[in-house]
Order: sequence, then C-alpha cells, then structure tokens
Amino acid sequence: MLPAQFLRHSLLLLVCLNIHLAHAQTKKSLTITTPPNFKVAFIGDQGLGLKSQQVLQLIKQEGAQAVIHLGDFDYYNQPQAWETQINQVLGKNFPYFAVIGNHDLPKWPEYQQLLKDRMARIGLTWQGELGEQSTIVYQGLQIVMLGVGTIGDFDAHNQYLAQQLQQSKAIWRIAAWHKNQQAMQAGGKIDETGWPVYETARLNGAIIATGHEHSYSRSYLLSNMQQQTIDNKENTLKLSKGKSFVFVSGLGGIEERIQRQSAPHWAKIYAKTCLALDPVCQPNATSGALFATFNVDKQANKANFYFKNINQEVIDQFTVISELKP
Repeated sequence: MLPAQFLRHSLLLLVCLNIHLAHAQTKKSLTITTPPNFKVAFIGDQGLGLKSQQVLQLIKQEGAQAVIHLGDFDYYNQPQAWETQINQVLGKNFPYFAVIGNHDLPKWPEYQQLLKDRMARIGLTWQGELGEQSTIVYQGLQIVMLGVGTIGDFDAHNQYLAQQLQQSKAIWRIAAWHKNQQAMQAGGKIDETGWPVYETARLNGAIIATGHEHSYSRSYLLSNMQQQTIDNKENTLKLSKGKSFVFVSGLGGIEERIQRQSAPHWAKIYAKTCLALDPVCQPNATSGALFATFNVDKQANKANFYFKNINQEVIDQFTVISELKP
C-alpha cells in the first residue's frame, strides 16, 4: 500500500492540474472565432426581379453560408414576395440577416417579423431590436446592426455600438447599417448617419459594412474615418483598435448608379459610369455581392474578400488580417 503522504501529494497534484486545465479552457473560450473557411455574402439594395434573383443564385453558387443584407429589400413594400424570392433560391432555413433601410420603413414591422421567424426556425437568438439596433453572434462572427440615419436616435445608436464592441470577445466584428456619410460612398448621397458610428467602429476594429448607394466601393485601411486618413494602401488590411475600412455593397439587384465623386481613400469603385481619369473606378457595373471567407489557410484571424458580379467577373480582391485581441 502506498504511504498516505504520497497519496495526499498525488491528490494535490491532480487537483492543481484540473484547476490549470479549467483555467486554460475558460481563457480559450473567451476568444470567439469562426469555423474554417466560413463564407459570408454582403449585399444591399436588392429589389424584386431577374438581377436580384441572379445575385441570390450567385450567393448559392459561391457556397456562402450566410447573408448580411445591408438594407433596402424589395422597393415595392411586399415583404412576403421578398421572403419568397429568398426562399426559392437559398431556402427557408438559410441564415439571412438584414438591417433596415429607408425603403423598408413603410412595412418594417412585417419585414422584421419575417426576419424573427427565420431566426426562430434555425434556432438563433439575438440581442436588442432585430434589424434596427441588434447584435447577432453567428459562427463566431459578431454582427452589430444599426438603423442609424433611418430609424432611432443617433446618439443611442452610437452608444449601443460602443457598448457591444467594447465588450466583444470576437476576432471578427462587423458594424452594419444602411445609410452613409457623403464621403463614405461614391455617388450622390449626402451626410445621413453622422461620424460617431464610423469612428466608434474604427476605434474597436470593426469592419464597416453599408449599402444605400447603388454601386460598390471599398476604402483603404483608415486611421481616421472623418478625415479619411489613409494608414496604408496595401492590399492586405490589418484590422486593429483604431484602424479599419469601410465598404458599400449596394448592387444587390436594383438599378446601378454612376460615380459622382472621387477621393484618394478609395481602393476600388465599381459604378455604372466613372469620372474621367479616376484611377480606381471600373465602369459598366452590374449586380453582384461582396464575399468574405473567414478563417482561411488555417489562420483564424485571416479572411479573403472578393466582389463578384452576376457575369462571373471578380471586380475586387483583398485580404484582411484581424489583430484584435479580446
């Protein structure tokens, strides 16, 4: 029989080992990551028609596992027709997350209920008022959706965004809303959201995803949104607290619009027509989606982005590295 002193010592070591393992597991669980090769499609300004259906078919073809819709659904105030269009291509239980746009206001309660019903069918929960001031954490991706500029108080939206991002444990954070500041789109939109939400997202390393303008545009990595201060022009964008980028994905199926302004902070613009001599604008835009594949190359903090149109043309490609730590 082993001496009692040895048994007590062995028991103490076992207890200490269990405590250490539990602490390590708890620490690991604080960091939220996506599954490998998790692909999301970003679209906005959709409509009901052939092109909007082709965009959904493109999303299915590309193997996207979720959609983030950046406002303006069908433009005809027909919630059920919009839902049917999605279901016919992607299915009733496809993860489809949407934020309110200005064209959705007249029938917003009906649209919102359809979104809630979809969440219930696939067993997902959210925090806040879905689609207008809410947070969804899906497969490790934190999506904060705001109706800023469309519905609700500007300060309340910014306070909510700050609260959600500051307590986030996710490597990947998306700040999504529909409208823009004038400098944050390439068309004719005016200042409609205020700068605080842009700056709050940047300070917390969140990718800023918007729609509203019917074109595609993507900025360089910026260290100040209001001043459009370029951190660098590399095609690998390194997210951190204080540095991020913004994109407009507004070619979901409705008519395309022309470029009306040019600025040095844009890395890519895709519009119906371009301003003369603009170095980054590509004309003859047609509908498409921005795709992001997170956790690629066995790197949880690496993502590959590309914008692809319904003609199978890749318009923009870039890599994003998240340097965020909980």
